[in-house]
Amino acid sequence: MTHPYLDAPGGVAALAHRGFSRDGLENTLAAFQAAVDLGYRYVETDAHGTADGVAVALHDASLDRTTDRTGRVAHLPWSQVRQARVGGVEPVPTLEDLLGTWPDLRVNVDVKERSGVAPVAAAIERTRSHDRVCVASFSVTRRDATVARLSRPVATSAGTTEALAFFRAGRSGRVPVRAVRDVDVFQVPWRWRGRQVLTARHVDTAHRAGRLVHVWTVNDEADMTTLLDLGVDGLITDRADVLRDVLRARGTWR
Repeated sequence: MTHPYLDAPGGVAALAHRGFSRDGLENTLAAFQAAVDLGYRYVETDAHGTADGVAVALHDASLDRTTDRTGRVAHLPWSQVRQARVGGVEPVPTLEDLLGTWPDLRVNVDVKERSGVAPVAAAIERTRSHDRVCVASFSVTRRDATVARLSRPVATSAGTTEALAFFRAGRSGRVPVRAVRDVDVFQVPWRWRGRQVLTARHVDTAHRAGRLVHVWTVNDEADMTTLLDLGVDGLITDRADVLRDVLRARGTWR
């Protein structure tokens, strides 16, 4: 836990999932500003690369669901993607916009497709934001390929195969040596197919290995309390307002 990204104020990382928006304007500068206005020091975003190598903050592979345009981001140049409006209102931001607008904000970046690997790394390099970025991906290969392009270390989150090894090992309490080798934090769900899969033993196993546990995506106040009582190190939420109030009540909001 030596990387600066992991030094959470108050001991708990509160991550605003795709920023904070109650009106569908996820992954926009307006949503990230709303999280900052609430006092958040961490946000989570997703990233894709355009056809001409620009990293954009967008969850889906295409513009179809969230914007007034259509088409796969990887097949479109930035000159076209930049014309799209999320919810018909807000432009799709570049990752560099996000990293550059708030130079103290810590950003969890989920690299969604291979097309995003080089552009994400380039955005981190240009903004020199290594100390405040965590690179994540469901794909270990994508995450490692992104990190390999960087001139300095960033924090890293577990991919799917590493997370599965973590869950299997946690049942026995044995530290999953291979799963923790290239990982600083396990960012995992706590429920799967309607049942709770994360336990205090999992959290303890990660801590004994010197790794942190962040849980996504937790929007209910009671669930937040349950997970904090388990000892998790961070929560990723769509309800940044609710999580802030929960942490304030516990005296861990900074």
